[in-house]
Parts: sequence; structure tokens; C-alpha cells
Amino acid sequence: MISPAGADYTYLRALVFEHSQNVLESSHDHLFQSRLLDLLHRHGMSRLDELVRLLRLTKSPEMERAVAEAMTINETSFFRDIRSFDLLRNEVIPKLVDARRATRRLRLWSAASSSGQEAYSLAILFREHFPHLSAWGLRIEGTDICAEVVQRARQGRYHRIEMNRGLPARMLVRYFNHVGEEWVIKPEVAELCNFRQANLCAPLPFQERFDIIFLRNVMLYLSLETRRTLLTAIHRLLAPDGYLFLGSAEQPPERSLWTAVLSGGTCHYRPRQPA
Repeated sequence: MISPAGADYTYLRALVFEHSQNVLESSHDHLFQSRLLDLLHRHGMSRLDELVRLLRLTKSPEMERAVAEAMTINETSFFRDIRSFDLLRNEVIPKLVDARRATRRLRLWSAASSSGQEAYSLAILFREHFPHLSAWGLRIEGTDICAEVVQRARQGRYHRIEMNRGLPARMLVRYFNHVGEEWVIKPEVAELCNFRQANLCAPLPFQERFDIIFLRNVMLYLSLETRRTLLTAIHRLLAPDGYLFLGSAEQPPERSLWTAVLSGGTCHYRPRQPA
């Protein structure tokens, strides 16, 4: 027989899956209390059973989304997995620049961008190593399901501990302003990036294709069927000669759509075109 507390956790896990397709294991139930603490306080509550009772009673889509957003994994850092960025600098971007000389446009997407470090790392990479592309139409889109981290990404403000994770000291001074106890991304970097809230498991908010897509460390938390659906949508949004970067422990579930390429000590994927 499931205990009352166990039933509450089962309800919350199902709610999170419904809104984000994020599969939470029962071994992670302890995270609900800490992740939902702010939501509890905003509604004058202190216990999860009170929140579950209110959710069951009101069926509020806004509150349900707030629960799902709070339970997303927002682990990120600047230049996370540096080998991917080295490959971009040494091989991928030079090839794309040659291929796009007629249009002089490049579009990149940082999916599940959290508080923006990945997207800003891409922007810094362009400013640092490809300054001659300043006249090109270069755009980096960042999306995340969580409205709070999207707002943080737009502000581009980071604490010292966040700055110490992956960012070389010379880039800290060159691309950030020191304001009080925080570091703020400089306008010439911020102008390359656009952040918006988007659910990867809902219709994606893009029409034009991308040249590079970063979808790293996202599919680890999704069901197999959700991964298939998402990667099929990603395939449609990636240019035929584009590049897809996944997390080091991730692979596309539908191999017929992708070719794995090992280069520079890391793996990326090229889209296969239907026969």
C-alpha cells in the first residue's frame, strides 16, 4: 500500500513528466522539498502535502508549470567540456564560414541553456577567435523551460563562484564588467545572444534552420519516446550540413537520421538526409 507521502511524490513526478517530459526517479524524491521551497513560501505553505492538496484542488496550469520548472536540472558552466569548443574553433566554424560566404549568416542554438553560460561561451568564442565575422548576421538563440533562469540569462550577471567555473581569467576581464559582487557580460557579447522560454517537448518556436545546435545533457532525463520525438524535430531544424553536439554520455536514439563523427577527442553528429 502506498503511503500518503508516497502518493504525493508519485503525483508530483507524474505532473513534472506531463509538463516537461522530465523523468524523475523515486530515489530523487528528496529533491522536491528543497526545489519547491520558494514556491511553497510564495503560497504561504511549508509542507509538500499542502502544495499537492492545492494542486489537486485547483488544477492550476500556472502552478503546475512552476513545479515542473523548479524541478529542471540547471547545471551549467562556462566552456563546459572544452573539447567541443576547441573543435568549433579549429574545425567546425572555419568550415561553416567557407560554406556561408554568400549569405554571411550563421545561426546557433543553445537548447536548455539554463542561466546562459553556454550561449555566452559561444559568443565569446566568436569575439575572441573570429572578430572578422562582426559584419556577419550572427545569432545565438538560448532557450530553457524555466522562466527564472531565462531571466538570469538575459541579465548576464554572475557571481564569483560561477565565473571561476571554466572561464579563463583573461576572458573574465575582456568580456565582463565587474559590478559590485557580480560580473556582467559586456554589451558586445550580449548583443549576439537572444534568450527565450521554450519547452523542448512542445512545438519548437523556430522556423529557420540552424548551423550548429547544442543539445547537451538534456536527453539523460527524458524517456526514449520523448528523445525520438525531440531529435526528429531537431533534425528538421538543423541545416543539411549543420552540426549537432550532445552530451558525452548521450547518443541519438534514431541512428538512421544521424552520422556520428569523432574528431578532436569528442563526438558530434551530422544529419543524414532521407533517401
